[in-house]
Amino acid sequence: MNSAVSRRLFLGGGATLAGAGALGASVHVAAASSPATLPSFGPKAGVAKLNANENPYGPSKPALEAMAAASGQGAYYVGESVGMLKAMIAERNGVAPEQVSLSAGSSGVLTYLAVAASKQGSILGPDLFWDTTVKKAVQQGGEIVRTARTADMGIDLDAMYAAIDDSVAMVQITNPNNPTGMLLDGDALRAFCRKASKKCLVLVDEAYNELTEDPEYNSMVPLIKEGHDVVVARTFSKIYGLAGMRVGYMIASPENTELVNRFGLGDYAMNQAGVAAAVASYNDFGFLAISKSKIIEARDMVTQATTEVGLTPLPSQTNFVFVNLGDLDAEIFRQKMAARNVLIRGIYGDYTHWSRVSMGRLEDVKRYVKALPAVLDEMNA
Repeated sequence: MNSAVSRRLFLGGGATLAGAGALGASVHVAAASSPATLPSFGPKAGVAKLNANENPYGPSKPALEAMAAASGQGAYYVGESVGMLKAMIAERNGVAPEQVSLSAGSSGVLTYLAVAASKQGSILGPDLFWDTTVKKAVQQGGEIVRTARTADMGIDLDAMYAAIDDSVAMVQITNPNNPTGMLLDGDALRAFCRKASKKCLVLVDEAYNELTEDPEYNSMVPLIKEGHDVVVARTFSKIYGLAGMRVGYMIASPENTELVNRFGLGDYAMNQAGVAAAVASYNDFGFLAISKSKIIEARDMVTQATTEVGLTPLPSQTNFVFVNLGDLDAEIFRQKMAARNVLIRGIYGDYTHWSRVSMGRLEDVKRYVKALPAVLDEMNA
């Protein structure tokens, strides 16, 4: 069945359940809790939440409608909706549905692959990248090998290629990188992947691909179709605004897909509402365009504001900016921002003078911009 048709049937059939699902939920909550005792599902009023790479403009309206319908059937494990989502992803990327693995956020498939690769050798990455999932493999006896940092904070592909030896089972690159936000040139990365994949598996984490100026040029998915030993991970947590719904995926060869699935729970780990939201969001290009424009507007505000006060922001192609604070301590900077109800990230490893700020709603980003001079004056006093 055509994925667009499948999606319409899915949402249309679920619409009749939306009212019953919503009613059932409200009755249950009323019986169990008063509004005063309900937990907070997001930032509290008056708090600018800029410490996680989320899209606060999501979920989209169609996603919310799909989640309401799916929640009404929450008593059941996921079924055909999973196959529908895989088919939609496969169709757009020109691969077979069997080459798509789903997980609770891309963290799942990234962890599964890291654990699988660590059984064969070490995992090679740059000095600074989103290594949370690799560390899960380290906890099980794996090893991370890192190439040295560069002066401009970029990833040195030549140094990385030179570091590949028989002990390396997988190379992992995040592009654009996190927390730097910097983007590797698409052609340069393609050339690296073609060479490196002759020696070991190459994983490219493209969590922020849709936020770049030219997502198609920057994606390494075509290399998978060419037969190279390359795997690409994506997520619905960023541009789609579904971080809390936990849906991610990986595109790989049939052999690498089997390897990933061997170490994970597969479709069984997915949830009805999250998958429904992903199906409804995947082709919602209007929502994606609006979200991207607001994220870029906020990013430009932060870049300009930090530059004007004498700080150095790195060029970002993501929904966050990594800022050089000079000789100021990033953790103290975070604490002083938090005292003004502006939440940002603190120190990454030994990068004690670098601060990451994510793009929230424009009014929240303006609060960061307004607080910036006062915090710096206080720290420099």
